[in-house]
Amino acid sequence: MRPADAIARRAFADSRVRTISFAILFAVAALLQATAYRSGYPTLLDRQRFARSVGDNPATKLLYGEPHDLLSVGGYVSWRVGGSLAIFAGLWGVLAAVRAMRAEEDSGRAERVLVGVVGRRSVFLAQLAAIGAGVVVLWLATFAALVAGRISVSGSAYLALAIVSSIPVFAGVGALASQVAPTKRLATALSAGVLAAAFILRAVADTSSAGWLRWASPLGWGEELHPFAGPDPVVLVLPAVASALLLVAAGRLFLYRDVGTGLLPLRDSAPPRLALLRSPTGLAFRIERGVLVAWLLGVGAFGLLMGILSDAVTPDVLSDEVRRQLEKLGSGSVVTPAGWLGFAFVFVVLAVSLFCCTQVSSARFEESEQRLETLFALPVARHAWLAGRILLAAACAAAIALGAGAITWVGAATQGAGVSLAELLAAGANVLPVALLFLALGMLAFAVIPRASTGIAYGLVAAAFLWETFGALLEAPDWALALSPFHNIGLLPGGSFEATGSGVMLGIAALAAAAAVWLFGRRDVTGL
Repeated sequence: MRPADAIARRAFADSRVRTISFAILFAVAALLQATAYRSGYPTLLDRQRFARSVGDNPATKLLYGEPHDLLSVGGYVSWRVGGSLAIFAGLWGVLAAVRAMRAEEDSGRAERVLVGVVGRRSVFLAQLAAIGAGVVVLWLATFAALVAGRISVSGSAYLALAIVSSIPVFAGVGALASQVAPTKRLATALSAGVLAAAFILRAVADTSSAGWLRWASPLGWGEELHPFAGPDPVVLVLPAVASALLLVAAGRLFLYRDVGTGLLPLRDSAPPRLALLRSPTGLAFRIERGVLVAWLLGVGAFGLLMGILSDAVTPDVLSDEVRRQLEKLGSGSVVTPAGWLGFAFVFVVLAVSLFCCTQVSSARFEESEQRLETLFALPVARHAWLAGRILLAAACAAAIALGAGAITWVGAATQGAGVSLAELLAAGANVLPVALLFLALGMLAFAVIPRASTGIAYGLVAAAFLWETFGALLEAPDWALALSPFHNIGLLPGGSFEATGSGVMLGIAALAAAAAVWLFGRRDVTGL
């Protein structure tokens, strides 16, 4: 095997979890939206009523973009799925490029590779090949799901292409940021800022008379491709040219700069900051506080949008069939503000559970980087360290959940939705039993089989959420649905509080956390 081929395969393998996760997201979203629209709006009259209610709604345009054809399944899916998945596609491009390039330098692996027989140009092209393979996987997953949703093959191929067309552009942004920034964290922040700016430009263009701004955003270019509504494939020239320019610039910088550095200077020294260094838990909070702020902002932004939309969801917007399908998830009537917000908190539960998975991953990262060996050489007990990490993660999860409730109330209050702050704080607290259960199970996996703990934590959340979603829609028996923790809570404020289910989950979480602390104190610290 040629060295460049080995590098490409390694880079693709490193991103397999992220790529598979995004592929599942794309496929599920495409298939569900196609199926739900066809069953929920079977007649032309139903679709005309829906188009009149939603077509000029600024809130829906903010989320999904400008609709071009809401009377056909393909036109609806291209609006409902294309607008939102293009953002996730851009995010995947950023993460893939930064991981393949800057993260390799931060870890020191790039230097070891380049002292061999492979040159910089070959390394850069191999990294791009790995990213390109990921794009193909995402396109195939989206295309297959659209075809399974009974959309024409040619239309499915074009829509899937429109969705993934933003990936090369933002991969170029991530690649260029990886050359400019001296660290992975700064490269990710710079790239995410560009993605956020692109979304803001697209949102302003879709919700105002300044529609021309859509041409200034890579996310707007996907809309201008107009799948199922007068397709204009010439627009594909824009992302092709933009990505080529960005990648060429990134490649040139990579060829001539020092490995391990960036164009921006890295401070080698700084005034000492001793805050939060009095205990291992304080140190962990200092390391993770940026992650906490990012999750607070992300979940809070989602809650704000859902709160703004809470008063716009009326019986005219959703057909009886769509209402019945959504209400199977246990949130009550979704055409009331409280019911709609209860349905929205399904995704808050998922988000906080995923945050808990990141804390399992963070604990494992500290061990794999051999930081714990140094820490445990000091008078620090193993069980105390893990107990502190679990309590810190639980406190951060509570902050995100309650923050989501408070910010959702702000959005709902601006629309006069009539849902109180106390109700939405209770909805946030109601998220915690599920999230803490997944946190405890993930930490138990970390204590027993550390190398697989991150995958186990994310896998449990993904499997439980997908089973709850598909099982509810397919009307699986209650005993089968009860296997998912997501099924054992009542979604507030629209639903009722499930004291028994929440209590059982908290009890299992406490036992699993105690077992994790006990077992971790008795195993060897392992590296990679």
